[in-house]
Amino acid sequence: MKTVRIIPRLDVKGPNLVKGIHLEGLRVLGKPNDFAKHYYKNGADELMYMDVVASLFERNSLSDIISSTAKEIFIPVTVGGGIRTLEDIKNILRSGADKVSLNTAAIKNPELIREASRMFGSSTIVVAIEAIKQDDGTYLAYTDNGREWTGKEVKEWAKKVESLGAGELVVTSVDREGTGEGFDIDLVKMISESVSIPVIAHGGAGSMEDILRVIKEGRADAVSIASILHYGVIETNNFKGGEKDGNTEFLKNDRKFKKITPQDLNKIKEYLQEHNIECRH
Repeated sequence: MKTVRIIPRLDVKGPNLVKGIHLEGLRVLGKPNDFAKHYYKNGADELMYMDVVASLFERNSLSDIISSTAKEIFIPVTVGGGIRTLEDIKNILRSGADKVSLNTAAIKNPELIREASRMFGSSTIVVAIEAIKQDDGTYLAYTDNGREWTGKEVKEWAKKVESLGAGELVVTSVDREGTGEGFDIDLVKMISESVSIPVIAHGGAGSMEDILRVIKEGRADAVSIASILHYGVIETNNFKGGEKDGNTEFLKNDRKFKKITPQDLNKIKEYLQEHNIECRH
């Protein structure tokens, strides 16, 4: 039986950890490294950092955050957002990241996947697929937080990415992301059954049951989650507020999404083990 990984995802804008819905409407939650340290101490298998405004500036600005994280956290760290070239990948890895996540650059230049996997090793190269379901039931890949249409059908793109040497896929349902309505099981299952490399499911977790379903029914190899963990940390550790810039009113008013039940990472793993899912705990 495969060992399933639970990967907290930290979306970062400037110095702040942020969270939105459908990858938009970002709210400031706090300092990313505070959350990262908490998740590391509580059993995270890996961490995923995403620079959510990198596409606007065509560069990733997480080097300083990753450098400070790597000094205190000793689990694999994936970094994505604004990574365009082999030199960008080299710089991110030098900062302390273990893997890089590519989306826009991979769409524009698929050969970058082959070149990067040869230079840095396939286990270092993760390709992110932001999927939106169409009216006819098909899924198309998007970039720039689900804003830019690529015309690529998700299943075929996933198979192409694997053939070019990517080591993993992280599959985001833009429709479900941040809603707490559960993962798009059909999407994750379709990709999991189409490729042999690990598939990381992301977008929609509102409860522990949602996580269990995407592993059992969607056949995900790993699950990347954010809101369900972040709100749990805020409730129990009072990690509130970030820098002065950003929308912090969400936290000051103690509002929560009704469809998201905040959870502790340890409790999620205990729940999965109770349901015969192998995970490190």
